[in-house]
Amino acid sequence: MNKKNFHLFLIILFFCISCSKEIAKKSVIVEKNLELQVLETYKEGLTALEEGDVLFAAKKFNEAEILFPQSDWAPRSSLMAAYAYYTQDYYGDAISEVERFIRVYPQSKNLDYAHYLLAICYYEQIVDEKKDLKYMILSKKAFENIIKKFPNTDYALDSNFKIDMVNETLASKEMYIGRYYIKKKKWIAAMNRFRTVIDDYETTIFVQEAIHRMVELNYKLGLISEAQKYAKLLGYNYQSSEWYEKSYSVFDEMYAINKKNNINENVKKNNIIIKKFKSLFE
Repeated sequence: MNKKNFHLFLIILFFCISCSKEIAKKSVIVEKNLELQVLETYKEGLTALEEGDVLFAAKKFNEAEILFPQSDWAPRSSLMAAYAYYTQDYYGDAISEVERFIRVYPQSKNLDYAHYLLAICYYEQIVDEKKDLKYMILSKKAFENIIKKFPNTDYALDSNFKIDMVNETLASKEMYIGRYYIKKKKWIAAMNRFRTVIDDYETTIFVQEAIHRMVELNYKLGLISEAQKYAKLLGYNYQSSEWYEKSYSVFDEMYAINKKNNINENVKKNNIIIKKFKSLFE
């Protein structure tokens, strides 16, 4: 290589290095500008959320995520969009945003909160035991998922409580239908409902009545040994309850009559004592 060519090579190399440095500088500047834009857009979303304009807030959070999807602000913005919808009961939009967050950001440190927000969106759409079971079932599954995936969190602790509440509602639904079948004299259909309460919701407040109904219905159908089996179960676990007394009276018809007579007799005695007590001051 002659000197002329060598000098030309050095000049070209110099310009290449200068250009690469310039490109790197421009890249850093653009990235910084993007972060500032993201932060500004995110703050606009927060301001709108505080003012109650949740639709505009969600829009700004979505914009912040799209502006710089590689930044740390992207997953935070996505989750805030879901939360914005949730605050004003736009449950369908909130659920869509949360599900997308879980799918796009599976490694996020806020994944436990995302799952909890999803469960709460289902839970707060439960109306009462006479309505559709859809949201009861969805919320229960979502809370169970939290307990399984994030067992040592406050979300898991509250999920256990929420599951108990859902179970109470589900048991109440079964009892409501069971009582309806009794009115219609559909004994087997009623028994199936009460059996579900005993098997699946044994920790709820409805289990005592469900066992009593099984005593009552089995006795009515002439299945005395089955009725006795449920009566023993009720007596073993809830001997002091009113439902145990009602079940006992199924087998001893005189029990209820005698109890009523005893109560009336005690009332009479108390009245006599009160009258005697009053006479002391007359």
